Amino acid sequence: MQPYAQQRLACSRSVGRNQTGKCFRLFTANGFNYALQPLKNDPPDKGGIVQRDNNNFLCLHLRTSAFLMGRSICADFQPNRQAPISCTDKPLMALVRANGVDAARFSPPRRLRTDEIPQIVNDFRVAARNAIEAGFDGVEIHGAHGYLIDQFMKDQVNDRTDQYGGSLENRCRFALEIVEAICNEIGADKVGIRLSPFADCMESGDSNPEALGLYMVKSLNKYRILYCLMVEPRMIKVGEKCESPHSLLPMRKAFNGTFIVSGGYDREDGNKAVAENRADLVAYGRLFLANPDLPRRFELDAPLNQYNRDTFYTPYPVVGYTDYPFLETTA
Repeated sequence: MQPYAQQRLACSRSVGRNQTGKCFRLFTANGFNYALQPLKNDPPDKGGIVQRDNNNFLCLHLRTSAFLMGRSICADFQPNRQAPISCTDKPLMALVRANGVDAARFSPPRRLRTDEIPQIVNDFRVAARNAIEAGFDGVEIHGAHGYLIDQFMKDQVNDRTDQYGGSLENRCRFALEIVEAICNEIGADKVGIRLSPFADCMESGDSNPEALGLYMVKSLNKYRILYCLMVEPRMIKVGEKCESPHSLLPMRKAFNGTFIVSGGYDREDGNKAVAENRADLVAYGRLFLANPDLPRRFELDAPLNQYNRDTFYTPYPVVGYTDYPFLETTA
């Protein structure tokens, strides 16, 4: 993670907030400091996201994404192989990986008891505090793509009958309690959230995604968080762009903070979204993966490296993350 973040200096990869249902062991203050120290000591300036203040000092705007995977993890990654936690005990079907060959298999989840949920919320709060104390500028709450918070919000997954299930308000309660806890801990000006109401990742779909998206952004206005990043409706599945009659414009109009869109954008499409006031900012994923100097390339309208999907999410061998060339090395 360190070399990748050093190249790009953007929002870091998601980090698990405790030992239950996570995939990265950076849930302690020491863990955050260990991960961040190389970025403090050796800040890059190769066309990534680096800004200079009036005194010409490097200002590193680093945000980390706090998340918990819920049922979308195998017990092999869990302490003592315990069952992953979720809003449900419904198992997730095996999923073909990005290379089209291997299959990811998931363990049956354990439904969280109502009295356990406050501790999970508190774990997010502590993780956010650790991130700020380690030197991060902010925290993005990962409420998208079929992870735990998304599982609670989506009626295709959430089959609870307590105050965290059933109605739209109840299904969103867990997410908003996490937002409130983190805002109270580190300040709303350091908090963002990622949402994907239209997506159906990890069998986490919703029967009325527009109502879900609108309810969330209107509720988030109360906390005055810095931004909301929302995934375009055309990205129903991760990495699969399709035609959609839906739009994020109602959510854009309803949200009072900075509204960021993501999902299938290129340079021209992104510029158009901002010019037409459909978004304040556009987030890039796959293009940034393959182009560590993407802002510089966009500025020059230079050719882009093509990403290799076969290397997505593959731990061994470690290729396809930090080995894409910078612009000066392709001349």
